[in-house]
Amino acid sequence: MKRSILLAIILVTSCSPISLVENWKNPDIVLFHADKVLLVGMTQNQDAREHFENQLKKEFEKREVEAWRSIDVFDVSFTDSQKTEKELDDVEQSLLDKDFDAILFTKITGSENRQSFIKSISRLEDHQRRFNDDYLEHQGIYYDESYYENFKVYHAETTLYCICEGKERSMIWRGIIDITDPRNIEKAIDDYIKMIVVAMEEQDLIFIKESE
Repeated sequence: MKRSILLAIILVTSCSPISLVENWKNPDIVLFHADKVLLVGMTQNQDAREHFENQLKKEFEKREVEAWRSIDVFDVSFTDSQKTEKELDDVEQSLLDKDFDAILFTKITGSENRQSFIKSISRLEDHQRRFNDDYLEHQGIYYDESYYENFKVYHAETTLYCICEGKERSMIWRGIIDITDPRNIEKAIDDYIKMIVVAMEEQDLIFIKESE
């Protein structure tokens, strides 16, 4: 399984400055089905965020899975300032009340020449965190203008969280991806989305393959 995933990723990104660093799936999960998914692209660049969430939503719609962009769900002022754990708990509960059962959360976590990246490396094996913990740690991406200083290699992360009622609200899957000096942002986003879709399809996460 892992070998086929890696081969598919190589084919998708062979002409792209994008590479998979980590591909982790909760070992207790065989199939993960979701009826309604929130797509979150965490970045200060509003155009890039909108393009990412738009294109990702199209991929979900092609596969007949209901997906909502965070720019349509979060209040306009939501990303302008820090949020507390209590506020994020309330957001998570409101998503449950609206029948969301999963969050696909993508963010830039650092680069090779940022001290914060060293810290992120030490947390690669932490697969117990919730969406709230992840958001709290990285929310400066939205409003801290110094967050992206002197980037050469962007280290991005996409994580699938279950927020299913009556179940552990936990991490289902995580992919950590390097993007090397992207010159065409839209193409880099499109290639990144292809990678996410391939990885999720290969592992029966939301996009469940029909048995032959």
